[in-house]
Amino acid sequence: MKSTQAELDRPTFYALRPGGWRDLITVLHPPYTAWNLATVALGAAVAPTLHAWRLGATLGAFFLAVGVSAHALDELHGRPLGTQLSKRTLVAVATISLIGAVAIGVATAVAVSLLLIPLIAFGGFFVPAYNLELLGGRFHNDFWLAVGWGGFSAFTGYFVNSLSVRPAGLLVSAACCFFLLAQRRLSTPVRELRRRTVEVSGQQRLSDGTVIELTRERLVAPLDGALSVMWIAFVLLAAGLVVFRLSG
Repeated sequence: MKSTQAELDRPTFYALRPGGWRDLITVLHPPYTAWNLATVALGAAVAPTLHAWRLGATLGAFFLAVGVSAHALDELHGRPLGTQLSKRTLVAVATISLIGAVAIGVATAVAVSLLLIPLIAFGGFFVPAYNLELLGGRFHNDFWLAVGWGGFSAFTGYFVNSLSVRPAGLLVSAACCFFLLAQRRLSTPVRELRRRTVEVSGQQRLSDGTVIELTRERLVAPLDGALSVMWIAFVLLAAGLVVFRLSG
C-alpha cells in the first residue's frame, strides 16, 4: 500500500525520485520529448525526398528547443515536477538550449534554403511564449499546444526535406495536432489526480450489482496506462516509416 501511495504521489508516471541527476532526467519529460521527435520524423517520412542529414539536424534542434529548453522553462514556471533544480540552472539550461536550437536551424537554412527562416523564428518565439505563458497566457492553451508541439513539429520535419507545401505534409501535420489533443485529454485529468487530489470517494455500481470502490489508483491507472503505451507506439511508427524510406 505504501509503495502504491508513493507511486501516486509522483507528479507523473515517469518522474524519478527528486534530487541530483534524477531531476535532470525527469525535467526532460522523456516520453513526451520522444513523442515530439517522433512527430518531426513522421512529417519528414512523408516528404517526397527524405534527406537523412536534414532530418538529423531537425531532430537535434527540436530536442534542444522542446526536450530541453521548453521543459526547463515549464519547470521554472510553477515547478510542476517538483524538482530541486535551482532557478539559475533552469534559466541557463533553457537559454543555452534554445540558442543552440536556433543556431542549428540557421545553419540548416544557410545550407538548404532561407525559406526555413520563418519556421525558425516561430519556434524561437513559441518556446518561451507557451511555457512562460507570455502575453497573458494567450498562447498557453490546448489549441496552441496542438499547433506548436504537434502540427508545427510535423510540418517542419516535412518542409525541411521537401521545401514545398503539399497535401501529404498538411494531412500528417493535422493528424499530429489531433494526437496531441488526445494526449492532452488524458494527461490533464491524471495530472490533477496526481498533483492536486488528496482524496477520492465514491462507488461504481455495475448492472449486475457489483460495486467497485473508486480510488485514486483506480482512476489514474487507465489514464497513465494509455499514455505510457501511446508514446511508444508513436515512436515506433515514426521510426518504422523513416527506416522504410531510408532503405527504399
